Amino acid sequence: MIYPWQADDWNRLQQLRGHWPHALLLHGQAGIGKLRFAQHLAQGLLCEAQLPNGEPCGTCAACHWFVQGNHPDYRIVVPEALAAEAGLANAAADEKAEKADADDAKKTRAPSKEIKIEQVRALLDFTGVGSHRGGARVVVLAPAEALNVAAANALLKTLEEPPAGVVFLMVSARIDRLLPTIISRCRQWPMTAPAPEIATPWLAAQGVAEAPALLAEAGGAPLTALALASDENRTLRDWTLKQLAAGPQCDAFACAEALQKLPVPLVLGWLQRWLYDLLAQRTAGAPRYFPQAAVALDRCAAQTDATAFARFIKTVTRQRAVENHPLNARLVFEELFIGYRDLFA
Repeated sequence: MIYPWQADDWNRLQQLRGHWPHALLLHGQAGIGKLRFAQHLAQGLLCEAQLPNGEPCGTCAACHWFVQGNHPDYRIVVPEALAAEAGLANAAADEKAEKADADDAKKTRAPSKEIKIEQVRALLDFTGVGSHRGGARVVVLAPAEALNVAAANALLKTLEEPPAGVVFLMVSARIDRLLPTIISRCRQWPMTAPAPEIATPWLAAQGVAEAPALLAEAGGAPLTALALASDENRTLRDWTLKQLAAGPQCDAFACAEALQKLPVPLVLGWLQRWLYDLLAQRTAGAPRYFPQAAVALDRCAAQTDATAFARFIKTVTRQRAVENHPLNARLVFEELFIGYRDLFA
């Protein structure tokens, strides 16, 4: 099933069914359900009932196979890390991980966040054979920006000369990170972000308390807001926001001590959203991510030095560029929160 806010995208997309593109690039904000939409679309393309509205019937053999994850004309390609988190089938990744474990049982390897060339080569083997059911063959690839350089170049050759009857459904939250040559060979389809009046009731139906505040913090992305509601780091996040709200009284060393075991990208995300709201409060008077902290933001914005603020934004942006490198988190956080406190000097 697709999400309630995707109904309009689904209905408009059905206009393409008469001349379906060989590659469709579904792109838009992270956390709005693009992957589920692509999977539902794939099931509809493979459904043997071929209903007028494009919906899968859910009762034919093809639909049963799809739900069970073993349809012979369907492949999904995701990074190992996403396959582990979402429980998606990724045979190539599993096989490679097993080989690595067999070679060195003592060595542990973190799941890759990239889509590797071995996965694309296995995919090309799939597209090179005929359909088992005499219909379309469908490939879902997500997120497309996770393709490393070698994998992207290998996929590009197939997109330039697409095999007959193969449909690629590519999902991306960062279309700016894709090769222009790949983008040019896909039909682009921007996915609509849900309006708050649709997303908020949906979150409330999922049992989320404070749905409007969490939706704002998630930038309007309902699935991100849902994840925030059950985030085990929520207490630390709230404590960090109170430290940021303290402005010149922010205890940089206490922040570094408390947050040192958290991933650097996670804390950087909190800091960047707070800084965005500080800037918004200073210029437009309308915070986006933390509207409930408008009073604290207004007080902090009035105390910051504009030149120092611009320099600190550049510092945080540079830190973002190396956020996944093996850094000493405590030292990184000390530097960042000392820099934040200095905005009020």
